[in-house]
Amino acid sequence: MTELGVPGAALATDAALAALRGAVTGPVFGPDDVGLVTELAGFNLALEHAPLAVVGATSAEDIAAAVRWAAGQGVRVGVLATGHGDLAQRGTLAITTRRMDRVHVEPATRRATVGAGVKWARLVEAAAPYGLAGLNGSSTDVGIAGYTTGGGVGPFVRKYGYASDRVRRVRVVTGDGEIRDVTAASDPELFDVVLGGKDAVGIVAELEFALIEVPRMYGGGLMWGAADIPAVLRAWQEWAPTLPEEMTTSVAILRAPDVESVPAPLRGRTLAHLRVAHLGSADEGRALLGPMRAVATPVMDTVDEMSYAAIDAVHMDPTDPMPFWADGCFLADLDADAVDAVLAAAGPQQEIPLILVELRHLAGAAERGTRGLAPRDARFMVGVVGPLVPALREVVPAVARGVVEALTPWAASRTGLNWVNPYAVAARPELAWSPVERRRIEAVRRRVDPHGVLGAVRLGV
Repeated sequence: MTELGVPGAALATDAALAALRGAVTGPVFGPDDVGLVTELAGFNLALEHAPLAVVGATSAEDIAAAVRWAAGQGVRVGVLATGHGDLAQRGTLAITTRRMDRVHVEPATRRATVGAGVKWARLVEAAAPYGLAGLNGSSTDVGIAGYTTGGGVGPFVRKYGYASDRVRRVRVVTGDGEIRDVTAASDPELFDVVLGGKDAVGIVAELEFALIEVPRMYGGGLMWGAADIPAVLRAWQEWAPTLPEEMTTSVAILRAPDVESVPAPLRGRTLAHLRVAHLGSADEGRALLGPMRAVATPVMDTVDEMSYAAIDAVHMDPTDPMPFWADGCFLADLDADAVDAVLAAAGPQQEIPLILVELRHLAGAAERGTRGLAPRDARFMVGVVGPLVPALREVVPAVARGVVEALTPWAASRTGLNWVNPYAVAARPELAWSPVERRRIEAVRRRVDPHGVLGAVRLGV
């Protein structure tokens, strides 16, 4: 596995760490400090961090000071918020942002401003009393900054586009140690590269974005047993493109573990899971969903009128930290042959160590945006997740990549950065960025990160 950092980087001296502690307000952890492991703990338990040091940033000024220190030491910088990502920090100065937890909702302008350490759940709670919401993803336990700067594919992507499409201002610390407030008007190139490049050229300290109005919605999930999976996937492939943009759906092959956190009727079973989020009335939603309810008798049906505060009930993503490997691909289209390819690679007849193989319907507003680096030619996508326990450490990545590669004939020109494994991007940057976009990123890097302090693995340099 590729590691983020400078191979053979020297250890920081006591004097250098003392200088770092004097430059920042937040805590600094050296490699032997007992608090380092806790500071780096996140959702993905598979990550094995070994940083040069860790800064618990409390402000953009802390981030800037840490970046300048790293440049002076000749080491690279990595950033972590909630730890849902797949990058291990090794040989870097790691910056954690969870202390940057400011949330401000302005109902009159329907805007929100959040710090880099805020999870979506905090914003959902703050915005819901006003009938407002942000474009979070399948789980509100995910950090807003990393999700949004990787594009952000959420339950209303067909109506409102990617989460990055709603961003109006970014406060970012670039690799030269400068704090910049960036908009599409003030610095369009840097703005676009941050919204689609994650931390490739800068570390986000704060985001301001437009909210949407969602006083009520119709959503939830339907599950069917293993025998119905082929029929459900084939029906969904024909049905999803007929839907109005107010309804976004996905369907997954779910191999539910036999653990107490899984509802008893689902434990240890292989299932089809249809996820539904509809912005219209419950009556409209029921009518639209009718053809899928008629495919077969579900073992569970939770789709109903609901408040946006209950949005996690749509995907039912796990909330307990776990070791995992994720990969994926955006698709230009999805026909019957593509569904057959998914079933051949990951259908119920296969004994494979994957928790989830999900197909999401995109298109709509996701195709029409103009800012950022999110792909605009994708109508569907596939995401794959597997448990990265020691016994499966080599097997799961290979199986996950095999499922993704089975859909290569239907692939879009590239994949949003949150949905392709970062180590795959390091080896093949074209998976995430076209040659034109790579040149745009490099031009911005030369301007704001001349010493290459950021983006080592993500850019394959």
